[in-house]
Amino acid sequence: QVQLVESGGGLVQAGGSLSLSCAASGSRFSINAMGWYRQAQGEQRELVALITSGGRIRYADSVKGRFTISRDNAKNTVYLQMNILKPEDTNVYYCYAVVSFGSTSQFNYWGQGTQVTVSS
Repeated sequence: QVQLVESGGGLVQAGGSLSLSCAASGSRFSINAMGWYRQAQGEQRELVALITSGGRIRYADSVKGRFTISRDNAKNTVYLQMNILKPEDTNVYYCYAVVSFGSTSQFNYWGQGTQVTVSS
């Protein structure tokens, strides 16, 4: 089992910045990819940013140029720096990890979610 613990988030005015972090813990696992999704009430969960173990990065078009994802492999931690925040970025943000336990099988894990609110 792997636990994802998120921190960060909160309330900020439009144009401001926030950062999120997510640390994975467990035993004898390797992380293939980590990232962030977000979900507004009544909406589907959508990808925000993802980074693979090889360093490949994918962003949602809506956050390109404003958000930056990074990863500390030694700490099994992923970060999301969010700049120039807009009211439409208001969402619950979920940490996501694709994990293997010494085999080719991969498992998806989710954090508990952290609220990001951007006021206009």
